[in-house]
Amino acid sequence: MATYFISDLHLDPERPEITELFGRFIDGEARGADALYILGDLFEAWVGDDDPSPAGALVATKLRELHDSGVPVSFIRGNRDFLLHDDYARRAGMAILPDPAVIDLYGTPTLVLHGDTLCTDDAAYQQFRAQTRDPRWQAQFLAQPLPARLAFAAQARAASKARYGELVSNGMAETIGDVAPDAVQAMFARTGIRRMIHGHTHRPAIHDEGGGNTRIVLGDWYEQGSVLRVDRDGFTLDALPLAT
Repeated sequence: MATYFISDLHLDPERPEITELFGRFIDGEARGADALYILGDLFEAWVGDDDPSPAGALVATKLRELHDSGVPVSFIRGNRDFLLHDDYARRAGMAILPDPAVIDLYGTPTLVLHGDTLCTDDAAYQQFRAQTRDPRWQAQFLAQPLPARLAFAAQARAASKARYGELVSNGMAETIGDVAPDAVQAMFARTGIRRMIHGHTHRPAIHDEGGGNTRIVLGDWYEQGSVLRVDRDGFTLDALPLAT
């Protein structure tokens, strides 16, 4: 038995093969898990719990079936699905955790988070994050008609792609797009937790951060899947191929 962690699936109607891979994962080995944690960016975009995405409907059904089979499902919001709230969580049978959260993994306290709060070198993004996490901003946004919210999401995605292209051309993508080492060390020091699991950066790896601290970064699901399996004996971070 093991506890599974995934993040950054970015499920979207334009990439049905990834949604199908997720479905096979949930119907397959995830049924034998002790628990499943989804650490943000389950969807490429989410404009509210009335989002009409076919991927959203399928995921809710699959996760509810997993929950009903006896596997607890927990979710931390990411930078793409921060507007996912209680209505959808109830449909999917999953619990929404704060970001960050501390969980007990077979006797080892572990810090879990999406990971975007560690990217403090990207000042523009952190400003945007602070604005969009404000309950007043969210209430005003969710009060808009669905077509307006969908249009905003499309514009935001286009702007994000354009900005990333600028960072790449300027040679800044590697530094700004990754976590800031001082933010990582500050998180370890503030919490006193020795193990951290996060996503967001799309750089799957296991890092020795010194002082007995370990940071595990989950991979994205753009070209394949990525899953972290943790049990009483340790952990493995593996890719999930698209082929069945």
